[in-house]
Amino acid sequence: MSDHTHAHGDHGHHDHDDGYHASTKGYVVGFVLSVILTAIPFWLVMGNVFENSNTTAFIILGFAAVQIVVHMIYFLHMNSKVEGGWSMLALIFTVLIVVIMLAGSIWVMYHLNYNMMPGMMHDAPHNQLPAAAPHMGHGTQP
Repeated sequence: MSDHTHAHGDHGHHDHDDGYHASTKGYVVGFVLSVILTAIPFWLVMGNVFENSNTTAFIILGFAAVQIVVHMIYFLHMNSKVEGGWSMLALIFTVLIVVIMLAGSIWVMYHLNYNMMPGMMHDAPHNQLPAAAPHMGHGTQP
């Protein structure tokens, strides 16, 4: 028959997946963190906690970034051990490409706005036309 002899219970499988395994506790923790990370920015906006809207916007963006990480860990089960680290490497590459594209787009739009907006010329005074030459009518000589 077969030359392979196995001990009882040993089927030759050595799949020791050290990745994150889903559990009800993990999903509940992720859900609670998501609710908290949603409720705090909602309170910041509705309670008008900060006078400056830019401060509120940056704080909300920070909460959004943390919530993305919570979703990736607790619901997408992404960590450095899953699939031998390839999923994490793909995520890092994707984030790098998105950051490069966003930064480049913002940089181009800023420079287009700075260089192309009418009335925003920094070297010439605003609304000043060049001096017109005296009108030379027909039959008139200087």
